[in-house]
Amino acid sequence: MNSLEKMLGLLDVFTPVAPVWSTEDLIRYSGSSRSTCYRYIKVLQDAGFVTPVAKGSYILGPRIIELDRHVRLCDPVYAAGGPPMKRLAARTGHSALLCVLFSDTVMCVREEIVPHAPAGMFSRGQKRPLFSGAASKVILANLPAHQLRSLFARHRKSIAAAGLGADWDSFRKALRQIRQDGYCITTGEFLQGIVGIAAPLFNGAGNVLGSLGVATAATSVKRAEMPALAKAVVKAAQDATEHIGSGQHGVDLPARAVG
Repeated sequence: MNSLEKMLGLLDVFTPVAPVWSTEDLIRYSGSSRSTCYRYIKVLQDAGFVTPVAKGSYILGPRIIELDRHVRLCDPVYAAGGPPMKRLAARTGHSALLCVLFSDTVMCVREEIVPHAPAGMFSRGQKRPLFSGAASKVILANLPAHQLRSLFARHRKSIAAAGLGADWDSFRKALRQIRQDGYCITTGEFLQGIVGIAAPLFNGAGNVLGSLGVATAATSVKRAEMPALAKAVVKAAQDATEHIGSGQHGVDLPARAVG
């Protein structure tokens, strides 16, 4: 890990569980010398990524809020997903979510919450595992074969635990079925008692970028309604994909390809 990676890695420690970090704790976490970590903190503070608070501690800074605003205004995937998500939520009565591939995880980047949705079901900025839940599995199923091989080699146990196969052939077969269906339906995989239905989003070159789908309490949807819901989700994802590909600023690849 180079010095830039170590410096940016300090931002990862700030979480809802631990939002405030002292200088001493940051030094210990970084594994760098005291002088080097002080330099990291100064650069992050000058850039607005961290802000000092009482007793020599730090919290995340306002620059992150500024960048989030830029994403909401300028990101083509975020923009393309908005109208289809609103229509999907209005048509189905279920909350819609937009997720993108982020390294070896999937992140929710936009949500359209309907009234009476289960509390804490999902939220913008929330990471989720790549191998569990409809929003993640439908992305996984559309990754290139070489990336899937790399993932399988590194996460074999997690893949087996997620019910995606204990060997490469089983893994490939499970993903092929999702890919052929054009959508994925799961119950209780990411959150207990929640049904997820998701379809993939692609760029103009056919590379998978993320997924668009709905999530709702399992008690609020009947099995007989699933096909119609899946069809509505696929249509919304296709609408967003078409908008992404036709926009002035296209999207070539995910923020960071897995594998």
